[in-house]
Amino acid sequence: MSQVEEIHSLAGAYVLHALEVPEHETFAQHLRGCSACTAEVTELNETAARLAEDTWAVPPPGMREHVLTAVGRTRQIRPARPVRHRRGAPTRWWRHPAALTTVACLLVAAAVGGAYTMNVQRLRSEHAAALAAQQELARMNAVLTASDATVRSTDVKGGGKATIVASPSRNAAVILLATHSPGALRAYQFWLIDGGTPRSVGVLAAGQGSATHLVDGVGAADALGVTVEPAGGSATPTLPIIAQIPMK
Repeated sequence: MSQVEEIHSLAGAYVLHALEVPEHETFAQHLRGCSACTAEVTELNETAARLAEDTWAVPPPGMREHVLTAVGRTRQIRPARPVRHRRGAPTRWWRHPAALTTVACLLVAAAVGGAYTMNVQRLRSEHAAALAAQQELARMNAVLTASDATVRSTDVKGGGKATIVASPSRNAAVILLATHSPGALRAYQFWLIDGGTPRSVGVLAAGQGSATHLVDGVGAADALGVTVEPAGGSATPTLPIIAQIPMK
């Protein structure tokens, strides 16, 4: 391969920063006077940018080791014999060994980065759930410590106790249930009863027997009722009501 052909073949390695300093400087100087290489470098920069999309901006710990290990296992494909080109025609960038190695790095980095992004998204979801739980605890505390909070309790049929702490000024209440499990395929459901009309305000997980539950919009309710329902809850209460607490 002639010197001219060789320098044309460095476009890919140049874009991927795989050249040694002397080669990089030589090609940068060549680039200023070669429209073919300039066009190829522009195209390859766009491709590299697309490969990098959807990856995390900050590389996760251990990414460098993952990339180097993967590249060490990647077979580098070389031409069986020199490929002749027309004088002045650029050699495709993927024929340069340095570019092949760096492309492998880029692809592995994109894959690792994508997996890392999924982990970050999972952590963000968990953080959002924890933040929501903290906010609910703060609202519960506001109800429990409200100056107009009232506490009413009743026994649960079959054993246990149901308690409601209601605050008209907060238009909210905290329900505390402590009883036995209803069974693996059954669930306790809470109802606010207003003028004889029940409104569901929460369903516990199947089999769960104890809970602390925040309820909004309790101002007009006459009573709180607790029933045993199929897992997932029901649209209307299943009789009998196992606990009922007057709220007025």
